[in-house]
Amino acid sequence: MDILKVSSTSESRALAGAIAGVVRESGRAELQAIGAGAVNQATKAVAIARGFLELDGIDVVLIPSFTKVTIADQEKTAVKFSVEPRATLKPVTG
Repeated sequence: MDILKVSSTSESRALAGAIAGVVRESGRAELQAIGAGAVNQATKAVAIARGFLELDGIDVVLIPSFTKVTIADQEKTAVKFSVEPRATLKPVTG
């Protein structure tokens, strides 16, 4: 599974669609964000993705953690977001 890398300029609705697609296909999604702006966009995208997935009867939870990444030979701390199903809901109709 690929990690969705988020920047402060990421479009939250487009990212939400990508999250929902990965969860539907793989069962879970992982995002990585460095910096306050990127963390903000990732958080908004997960909230929007929850709405998209709810229509399919999928309830997801967000599990945040820290991880180390190397960029241009420098080690940085990133926030890792794991988006995983919590339960199966009845799909919304109408």
